[in-house]
Amino acid sequence: MEKKRSISMAVIKRLPKYYRYLRELDKNDVDRISSKELSEKIGFTASQIRQDLNCFGDFGQQGYGYNVKDLLYQISVILGLNKAYNTVIIGAGNIGQAIANYTTFDKMSFNLKGIFDLNVKLIGLKIRDIEIKDMDELEGFLQEEEIDIAIICVPKSRAQGVVDMVTNKGVKAIWNFAPIDLKVADDVIVENVHLSESLMTLSYLINERNEARELTEEE
Repeated sequence: MEKKRSISMAVIKRLPKYYRYLRELDKNDVDRISSKELSEKIGFTASQIRQDLNCFGDFGQQGYGYNVKDLLYQISVILGLNKAYNTVIIGAGNIGQAIANYTTFDKMSFNLKGIFDLNVKLIGLKIRDIEIKDMDELEGFLQEEEIDIAIICVPKSRAQGVVDMVTNKGVKAIWNFAPIDLKVADDVIVENVHLSESLMTLSYLINERNEARELTEEE
């Protein structure tokens, strides 16, 4: 399988949804599925599904559809889920603790190696057998451990400083939960999860729906 170049981010963002639905189909012992059947489950059009998957190779057969187990494996490879990634959580507040307790990450080979915080009330506590360590120990920890992903769950005011430090220690991927746009070197990947922006988008959609209802009622 040869991955084509210049694949749009929109296509890449849809791949995890394909993976999730195919994994459920595989768990339910579904052997094959057509693009039309997958469309009915996933919500994308059959044409969109075929176009997306064709960006990465020829996975389906006309008259047969897709082999669920094979397509699930191929998408896992495309997403890099056939490899293991070492992670560290920085900030053990509510969001950090929720992420640490999310066991699905382990099943997907995202291995949590450490949790760090400044709060003396949290230091020494354990989340799934991983002890929360003092932030003062983070630099030494990064020198000893090969960390692929730093998960940033600290306040906005501290986020950039923390990211500067971890990237200087060789971390090349950031999963950012702090409400700030981080500045990093070109070779560092940042995936932002801005919860407030997602909530504001939901607020917009609710408002848009309610306004449409009001116009309909007036008519």
